[in-house]
Amino acid sequence: MKTVKPFILFILSISILNLNNGYAALPDVTEMIDKAPAARKPRQIVSSKGLLSPEKSRDIMERLKQTVEPTDILQRFNVVMESVTESPLTKGNKVTLLIDGPATYSAMFEAIRNARDHINLETFILEDDEIGRKFTDLLLQKQAEGVQVNIIYDSVGSLKTPESFFKRLRDKGIQVVEFNPVNPMKARFEWFLIHPDHRKILIIDGKVAIIGGINISKVYSGRFSGRKKVKGAPLPWRDTDIQIEGPAVTEAQKLFLDTWRKQKGPELAGHSYLPEQKEYGKALVRMVGSTPGESNRITFIVYVAAITFAENSIHLTNAYFIPDDQILDAFTDAARRGVDVKIILPSSSDSSLGLNAARFNYSKLLKAGVKIYERRNALLHAKTAVIDGVWSTVGSTNLDYWSLLSDDEVNAVVLSREFALEMERMFARDLAQSDRIQWDKWEKRPLWQKIKEAFAHLFSRWM
Repeated sequence: MKTVKPFILFILSISILNLNNGYAALPDVTEMIDKAPAARKPRQIVSSKGLLSPEKSRDIMERLKQTVEPTDILQRFNVVMESVTESPLTKGNKVTLLIDGPATYSAMFEAIRNARDHINLETFILEDDEIGRKFTDLLLQKQAEGVQVNIIYDSVGSLKTPESFFKRLRDKGIQVVEFNPVNPMKARFEWFLIHPDHRKILIIDGKVAIIGGINISKVYSGRFSGRKKVKGAPLPWRDTDIQIEGPAVTEAQKLFLDTWRKQKGPELAGHSYLPEQKEYGKALVRMVGSTPGESNRITFIVYVAAITFAENSIHLTNAYFIPDDQILDAFTDAARRGVDVKIILPSSSDSSLGLNAARFNYSKLLKAGVKIYERRNALLHAKTAVIDGVWSTVGSTNLDYWSLLSDDEVNAVVLSREFALEMERMFARDLAQSDRIQWDKWEKRPLWQKIKEAFAHLFSRWM
């Protein structure tokens, strides 16, 4: 959701100077891929009981390989990931696909009601609306029952939410942290407005995690958003989350706790934030978090490497698609080597400038053989991909510069044939409700449309 972008652009003159600092460049992923095999041998897979032996880890990967067509994405991708992140590949996870707001909120409310020790919530937008109040009323109820509730909300994303909303929570014992406050009286100016927390993580008792693209806002709660209209009818928001149970939840919890510490939140004591895990399913999951200021933008590397290693199919859905040249080249190279590359993008958006900036790249992709579709009758907000029928990702990361360079983001990478089949079915349903962009018609689009795209592209670095 990019409803706060006009505010950010308005004060861009203040923050733009900071974009020249050390983390304003994306890493060279090709160089990382070339160096990765010699940089470090792949670590073993982590189970609920700890590190598996190299032999057991290898057997698990071999069995997974046998379920799909030959692909490099299982072995070579993991080698690259092991060279750039400390987050391990975990086994024994149950991953449940949550399509759109009602399903996600239902899962969230059920998980919260079942909480016995603590609830950790990290979100970009927490609105003072009917969903925000329903959500926080339940959190207050659990706090009163002795369950410790801890919340991190982004200052920019929740700019419209009044301070009284959060004061009510604090007064009742909920610990609330405002991520990088924009209020000059509270702000840490070195991060001023160029480092939002775009993650969406809900963790219950350290054993259940829900992550994805959905904020806490009524726009996701039902069929219509009420914010954007097409031919007089409000549009629904289309988004995706997942619920994870198993060892991967520990890695999601570590991301939350690290952010809490960096934001100087109150001490978290007296609760079991890193409990012993059990295994609930068969999915291999790696939690991937990115933070500006670190040497590598991990979610960016995830996408470039996965696209680079794809051999059969790439089916991607993304809300704000303004990629850098490395991602564009990875897509075009994949299409030219015969990979079935299909990308679903919005036909309507809450950011018209972003929509036109995305369309600026269509010509290069279409000429290379990439198939582009625009989702009808919805505000597409999902950030998902499924590759070669076995590799999937769901999370908060948009393929735009702001997300890749300046945001805290989180994605789950899931290695599972069964989960990939669910992702493919979801993709097929979205595809059936999308219009394909045909090159012969696209190249004849009106001049005014081309001018709008070129103008928007000038600002792509700040979207």
